[in-house]
Amino acid sequence: MWVWLMVAIASEVVATLSLRASEGFTRLLPSVVVVVGYCSAFYALSQALVRGMALGQAYAVWSGLGIASIALLGIVLFGETLGRVQVGGLVLVVVGIVMLELGAAHA
Repeated sequence: MWVWLMVAIASEVVATLSLRASEGFTRLLPSVVVVVGYCSAFYALSQALVRGMALGQAYAVWSGLGIASIALLGIVLFGETLGRVQVGGLVLVVVGIVMLELGAAHA
């Protein structure tokens, strides 16, 4: 189930990064990557759920790691910057995911 969740995250990240290249869905290839990427992400997420992953756990990891990945790749690929408050927010997202995982292990 974790492999499916990682595929979901990777697909969502690729699709989100392609949104910029699609230029408002006016460029065909990046637009196709967006649609296929999001469809693949939701399919893979559903497969993680079918295989027994808890919904809250799956969604927290999927969205949290997706957000962190997009923020970091935005810096690397597009020269974007993050302020201290934004970095703090990303740290809190990661800490929240870790806490959910630790809580699930004890539940």
